[in-house]
Amino acid sequence: QVQLVESGGGLVQAGGSLRLSCAASGIIVSINPMGWYRQAPGKQRELVAGISSGGSRNYADSVKGRFTISRDNAKNTVYLQMNSLKPEDTAVYYCNADDRRTFRDYWGQGTQVTVSS
Repeated sequence: QVQLVESGGGLVQAGGSLRLSCAASGIIVSINPMGWYRQAPGKQRELVAGISSGGSRNYADSVKGRFTISRDNAKNTVYLQMNSLKPEDTAVYYCNADDRRTFRDYWGQGTQVTVSS
């Protein structure tokens, strides 16, 4: 049974930092593509950051230089370090896993990030 559990969201002032965690079970993060998505009210869900099984990373243009995706294989956990937060970063952030053996896609329940001006 695959489960993705996000944590670390909250309320922060503009310019502050947060670190989101995605604890995975039933799937190995080191051998599957993982990503962080976000969805703000009135907007489409968008890819924020992704990491491949080989460790390559990609970011949305809006967060380049501010956000960093990483993983701890021993803990089977993926992180999103968010620095220099802006009010437009306010959204629900979702962890995503792409199981390359079954081609099934899994999502966490999301964690709210609110950035005040």
